[in-house]
Amino acid sequence: MKTQTKKKNNNPNELIGKTFNRIRSEKRAAFVAYITAGDPDAKRCIQIADALVEAGIDILELGVPFSDPLADGEANQLAAGRAIAAGVTPVGVLDIAKAIRKKHPTLPIVLFTYINPVAHSVCFGGYCREAALCGVNAILPLDLPPEEADGYRGHIDNAGLGFVNLVAPTTSERRMKQLVASATAFVYYVAQEGVTGERKTFASGVSERIAMIKKHTSLPVVVGFGISSPEHVKEAAATGVDGVVVGSAIVRKVEAFAKGQGSIDDIRGFVKKLRKAL
Repeated sequence: MKTQTKKKNNNPNELIGKTFNRIRSEKRAAFVAYITAGDPDAKRCIQIADALVEAGIDILELGVPFSDPLADGEANQLAAGRAIAAGVTPVGVLDIAKAIRKKHPTLPIVLFTYINPVAHSVCFGGYCREAALCGVNAILPLDLPPEEADGYRGHIDNAGLGFVNLVAPTTSERRMKQLVASATAFVYYVAQEGVTGERKTFASGVSERIAMIKKHTSLPVVVGFGISSPEHVKEAAATGVDGVVVGSAIVRKVEAFAKGQGSIDDIRGFVKKLRKAL
């Protein structure tokens, strides 16, 4: 680990709550953008984050690159590969988060990760503490169900990081209650079965599922997976959610930029159109 930041935020998760409260007062849903940390390299990733903020995002999800991202579709798999090829490690992700935090002090940052790269390549407790020091506000572990959380949650909670849990379309109401009870930052509803990726149409039945989730938690609820156009964003926001997540569609724009077939201006312009739909 690199030298720790001197000043510590004792409650990183507080920024997420304040952000959702502000956005509720504006009578809209939050716009949550996902990118893979270090894609296509650390320097350009930070520039892309700047562009996303300029385009009006409310929350940034930073994906920790992993060589075996089973829940991710092609776009995010390729993004992880580019970041790893550029030499970005789980610890390097925190350096990126720190740089983004320095430039954007009020932007909530959520680590979107599998447990393996952050728990086994470094000391997990130390990683959580350093993440908080570097400006990360919460962690969304894709593969950490409540039954397997012992030994991990203590480190997350002690660092002051918020915890995000996923609820799927196939999750029973009984299971849903257990999942939302263990979340502390927000709940992420996965609108589509399967892996991440763009879809041609927005999922059906989302409003009913969001209403069911909200019966069992007062935390904000966001929806993601398959949301790739302004029309999708508008449909998603109409389901009663507190936030809308767009990932793969933005990552595709990053991919074009990495190949020299697009620019940061293209990324910024695309995200502006998505954000305007709210």
